[in-house]
Amino acid sequence: MLIFSVFKTLTDQTVTVELKNDLCITGVLKSVDQYLNIRLDAIKVQNADQHPHMMAVRNCFIRGSVVRYVQLPASAMDTQLLEDATRRESGKKI
Repeated sequence: MLIFSVFKTLTDQTVTVELKNDLCITGVLKSVDQYLNIRLDAIKVQNADQHPHMMAVRNCFIRGSVVRYVQLPASAMDTQLLEDATRRESGKKI
């Protein structure tokens, strides 16, 4: 649940989501759920030439199982806090 918590703190931040079909969508993260389904507003497709049908879309819902990568803004991430939380999570499982 650590990753879910990280995504919840990034609400209203601009993120880029790369899908398994090589489609990259940049937009404002509006919500994420426990299955890592993502809702983006004000989206822009990076390869508009390859996906012209996406030019008219302004917001989208992305199912978590089709996400390959999520690029997070470095300025919004507190890496020290994330490292500490990861250590605590791994300590609980032992």
